[in-house]
Amino acid sequence: MHLLLPLIFVFALVYGPGLWVRKVMSRYSSPQDRYDGSGSELARHLLDGHDLPHVKVEETANGDHYDPLEKVVRLTPENFNGRSLTAVTVAAHEVGHALQDANGYAPLRIRTRLIMLTRPLERLGAGILMAAPLIGVLTRAPLVSLLMILGGIMSLGTTTLVHLLTLPTELDASFARALPMLEKNTILKPVDLPHARRLLKAAALTYLSASLASLLNIARWWTLLRR
Repeated sequence: MHLLLPLIFVFALVYGPGLWVRKVMSRYSSPQDRYDGSGSELARHLLDGHDLPHVKVEETANGDHYDPLEKVVRLTPENFNGRSLTAVTVAAHEVGHALQDANGYAPLRIRTRLIMLTRPLERLGAGILMAAPLIGVLTRAPLVSLLMILGGIMSLGTTTLVHLLTLPTELDASFARALPMLEKNTILKPVDLPHARRLLKAAALTYLSASLASLLNIARWWTLLRR
């Protein structure tokens, strides 16, 4: 019983943000025709209005994001084609990252470099995770469990660390870029502004919440290996 409260706290800390993000995104995804223009159309309009015609807007299945290397705003199908409050707000958030890039926003550049630097580490960690069970079967070495933990930290922990360190970049894209654009251009219905602020907070936490949840896989692997 004395372990129950700490476990509840850990699960709330790890899964709570992700559940909240999904709930907020889903809540404002309907009605799907709340606005005249789609998320992709709004993104194109905002980019052109800031003299960024070279930045493309594309549909993707790999999560809403801005690619600073390819200069592309990528939106998931529901936000690319959708006309909901979620679609237009998320589109504005990703355009916010494009504005950061255009303005030479230093934290975005640091995040891009961190991602490029940690990517080989993540791949090495994934390789260790794949090889560790085979090594364990062949050698029955007790250090295999430590290899699994090391691989998990390298592949999942580095991602979480990057998102945690660069959370201010996400908040800036939401509240210093996207929200002023939405307000200045009177894009949103007045009644939607408080809800848009909630959505922008959720957009800023999306990647961090997802990577936090993935960290529990390390604990799960450790538990399985100790059996």
